Amino acid sequence: MKTVTLYTDGACSGNPGPGGWGAILEFNGHEKELSGGEDSTTNNRMELTAVIEGLNALHEPCIVELYSDSKYVIDALEKGWARSWKARGWVKSDKKKALNPDLWEKLLRLADTHEIHCHWVKGHAENAKNNRCDQMAVAQWKSRKR
Repeated sequence: MKTVTLYTDGACSGNPGPGGWGAILEFNGHEKELSGGEDSTTNNRMELTAVIEGLNALHEPCIVELYSDSKYVIDALEKGWARSWKARGWVKSDKKKALNPDLWEKLLRLADTHEIHCHWVKGHAENAKNNRCDQMAVAQWKSRKR
């Protein structure tokens, strides 16, 4: 399998509010930037969407080195929380309803296709690719702000 690096970030003005996401795919010296947004969403939905859209852009199963500043996304994937929420009917261990089950369904399906290795990076710090994803995400929400 090919190894691809995926950097992602999501941003929102207000929570909920206009939001945006950015993703960068790297493979074999080539980069592809992706971004988008929604008029009314949350930061966590944009973080999830960035990962989903990055993975959707892959044309075959890959080993994916995922870099994100979202503890929500990284921990839920790496620690198996999202699969546990799904197994319990989208209920968390504290008996509260898990948020964003529609997006987690999509992401878990993609995670079954690809071999994802999660890496948390500090947001707004020294990771240039994460910072670029943040710039794209912010530009998307700004373009939707009324």
